[in-house]
Amino acid sequence: MGYKLGFIGCGNMGSALVTAAAKTVSGKDIAVCDYDQTKAKNFALKYGANAVTGKEIAAEAEFIVLGVKPQVMGETIAEFAEILRARTDVTVVTMAAGVSIAAIRKYIGKDVPVIRIMPNTPVSLGAGMVLYSTESVSKEKETAFLNAFTCAGIFDKIPEEKIDAASALSGCGPAFVYAFAEALADGGVECGVPRDKAALYAAQTLLGAAQMLLEYGHPADLKDAVCSPGGTTIAGIHALEDAGFRGATMSAVTAAYKRTLELKK
Repeated sequence: MGYKLGFIGCGNMGSALVTAAAKTVSGKDIAVCDYDQTKAKNFALKYGANAVTGKEIAAEAEFIVLGVKPQVMGETIAEFAEILRARTDVTVVTMAAGVSIAAIRKYIGKDVPVIRIMPNTPVSLGAGMVLYSTESVSKEKETAFLNAFTCAGIFDKIPEEKIDAASALSGCGPAFVYAFAEALADGGVECGVPRDKAALYAAQTLLGAAQMLLEYGHPADLKDAVCSPGGTTIAGIHALEDAGFRGATMSAVTAAYKRTLELKK
């Protein structure tokens, strides 16, 4: 078999996954392709990987990672579906929002083994949250897949019927966090803190708070521990509640989920 991993589509998420995989898998065992051939070649050069065609990946990769948008998934797979149907040693990996394992198999025209993942962009730093489900994937292949992406972050297996709802939180969540970080920094600037320092303070505060959550859990308890009676933090929490912060955050997640259902196939 020519390649361990073949990436079809080098968008933001596909690129992030290649970055993570390249930390454990040799570049010679990775193939990439994209509609923008110059982009694929430059990306392959960066990691010592191979810029090839989608058909070559379909024919030679052990794991084929589909990194194209949901709207073009069907037409993309159609280009090499016949090749996939002829193989008995391939595992297809999909990360398109709202596109089920059943839909991927329908596009291919055969019940091939499929791993459905929903990663987030911090995988490029090894700090990602990756949800995944499998269908007809052997334990050996599942382990091989997880080992290839061991530097991507935390993987959590979840029933496929829950993956859309969960990814509205973890997949879209980084953008919500960035918006909050920007707002935190803006608040600091309004209080007189220089912009560059405010951005640093916001980012490090979020990082530290996230580590506390992972270590100790119980967000309500951790919040209460910072809120001294009659103090500054509880006054800020009151302002957030007055502005509908909690409800707005919940609405952001549910809005993302509803959009996923609209894209669902």
